[in-house]
Amino acid sequence: MSDNIHIEKTKAAIMWTGDPPWHGLGQELAGPATAEQAIEAAMLNWEVTTEPIYAEGQGHRLRVHDSLAVVPRHRWGEKDCPVFGIVGPDYKPLQNRDAFRFFDPIVGLQAAVYHTAGALGNGERIWILAKLPKEIRVIGDDISQKYLLLSNSHDGKSSVHIKFTPIRVVCQKTLTMALSKGPTLRVRHTGDMRQRLHDTERNLNLIDEHYEKLQGTFQAMARIPVNASRLTAYFSMVFPNPADPDDERAFARVKKDRSAAAALFEAGHGNDVKGVAGTLWAAYNGAVESVDFAASKRTASERLEHIWFGKGYLLKARAFEIAKRQLLAWRS
Repeated sequence: MSDNIHIEKTKAAIMWTGDPPWHGLGQELAGPATAEQAIEAAMLNWEVTTEPIYAEGQGHRLRVHDSLAVVPRHRWGEKDCPVFGIVGPDYKPLQNRDAFRFFDPIVGLQAAVYHTAGALGNGERIWILAKLPKEIRVIGDDISQKYLLLSNSHDGKSSVHIKFTPIRVVCQKTLTMALSKGPTLRVRHTGDMRQRLHDTERNLNLIDEHYEKLQGTFQAMARIPVNASRLTAYFSMVFPNPADPDDERAFARVKKDRSAAAALFEAGHGNDVKGVAGTLWAAYNGAVESVDFAASKRTASERLEHIWFGKGYLLKARAFEIAKRQLLAWRS
């Protein structure tokens, strides 16, 4: 469908708790859920499998060795069965249920609550967003809620990704960062994958420690004043000049991006409050807000893909890394 939410058995493959999602689709869960309940509500109770690939022509049929098609098992044999991707013989699918089980020990300890889950496209990408307890308080009433985002792609092109996703309450923008240490950064689709996911279940302390560091970094950003020259320098690094000096359209786009972020540094949601205004924290949030709320022709779920997984995520990650670097430079 046009918003790219996967449809499974005539239902939108998404579940949610709390506020309804951006499109009003999906199944609501009234309260904390188990992995099994979340899977059922999100219409993700299916598996993928790999099938051999054959080439046919002129009366001959030839097996294509070392290549397999990843397909949804329950649709295999149907005329319009989607092919999620082409993989090698060592590829080990991570089933939707196994992906959810990563969160079950955390949820069971009442350290997280399933918030949203669903699938995009034909089901080739699934995600699970769990809300963690407590919050990040930067300064005054400027707080961010803590989430953990797991995404898995059945197309064979990417690993399992687990990311910290603080969401700034004042404007609901996502300050998404990938885990930077340990086995939880990227889990390859290989034979030891389940064991590595199981090991990750014990890393609740790592999650808490990382969020403590994030809170400290955010608070430090709010103590760094940013004048006009610093602001220009920061956005010049976040939105660098294009590689081709003759690409006028690319230069115009960069100029527009810098201008939009600079305007949000002054007037972005929450950036005018005491303790935030005129700081590196405001500059970083201006860059992030320009990504999350930029006008575009994307559908709602395409925008989700953009800000969580695509170029928007990469830009926000760059904005954060540059802010950390400038934090050290301008603090000294």
